[in-house]
Amino acid sequence: MAKITLENICKSYTASSSKATIFDFMVPFGGMFQASRMTREGNAVNPKRDDFVLKDVNLTIPDGKVMVILGPSGCGKSTLLRLIAGLIPVDSGHICYDGKDMGTIKTSERKIGMVFQNYALYPHFTAKTNVLSYFLFKKKTPELDQIAREKFQKTSELLGVDIKYLMNKQPATLSGGEKQRVAIGRCITRDPALFLLDEPFSNLDAKLREKYRYQLKKLLRHFQITTVYVTHDQQEALCFADELVIMNIGSIEQVGTPEEIYKFPSTLFVAEFLNPVPETPAINTLESEMFPGAGEGKLIGVRPEDMALAGDSSQVLMISGVITEVRHLPIQRATILCVSAGEHDIYAHLPLDEGIVENKTVTLYFTKYHVFDKESGKRIRSFSGIHNSILKQ
Repeated sequence: MAKITLENICKSYTASSSKATIFDFMVPFGGMFQASRMTREGNAVNPKRDDFVLKDVNLTIPDGKVMVILGPSGCGKSTLLRLIAGLIPVDSGHICYDGKDMGTIKTSERKIGMVFQNYALYPHFTAKTNVLSYFLFKKKTPELDQIAREKFQKTSELLGVDIKYLMNKQPATLSGGEKQRVAIGRCITRDPALFLLDEPFSNLDAKLREKYRYQLKKLLRHFQITTVYVTHDQQEALCFADELVIMNIGSIEQVGTPEEIYKFPSTLFVAEFLNPVPETPAINTLESEMFPGAGEGKLIGVRPEDMALAGDSSQVLMISGVITEVRHLPIQRATILCVSAGEHDIYAHLPLDEGIVENKTVTLYFTKYHVFDKESGKRIRSFSGIHNSILKQ
């Protein structure tokens, strides 16, 4: 296991570098090879945009914990993962494993286990040889053979008994889920100090994703290996994360536990992006000028579940409107309302009440809300609606 620190990491891809001479090559990675594209000056080519910058990224990945990097497509999640692995060089800054700068350490010497989106299996080897590929690059000895047998047995047990029937098959004959299990097995046999996973379930259907999420979570808990997990899937992020990193384009917006980030988002972007209940928008945003005494130049953000139909005068923020949509969710014991208040559609997630009907005028009371600076998007403070008490600044 290892504690990973990123100090003032910068990486840029520019239009000028993409116009430079480009060639394809294969990056050696612990006995594997990962396809990449680089300019002759050593800059990786990002095919999604002409200009992209990671600037002054600072991050600490705790020893033995799972850190999930979550963000929209194209925000730099995979780039950050490849910088940590050493597959692409940083422009400036330091990446340290247990305090040791990795700037001059080859990727193959960093004790990393990595599962790529395309699994990067050797196509001409059997699944078993892929799982044990780490040992192919070691000098053969009876002791090494014994270690390999023991690791294979332990890996098979952890991945489940049905892994054994895959072992004599070629990767081309395996399904996406089977390839993923072989790729994870290969990482386990390496005894990695750091486990890196880049969208490992992106090629699986919803049913298989659910199955393998559960299995992978058991493995990560069993090994307690320092893990960096990249995804754009919020359910995966909330399933795996001991700590969550929310990224925007080229920058880190917030780091914390999923609960901390959801309860106290540092910016409006985070508040709007993290949405574990997709039946409604993550947060309603309203101009502060709509509420007497709330000031000017601010946005009031209130999550759908932080509203109530019953209240009193001590709950100083409230809004009235006409119900335009009602959805009853008996299984979740919830009712979702859409209320039209002037130019705004406001969503509320309430306890199940099948007596609520459309076209009725109601008053929604805010039981908790956030105040954001309109210009910067930064959260100024958070309030409990009752007596307007400050929860966090």
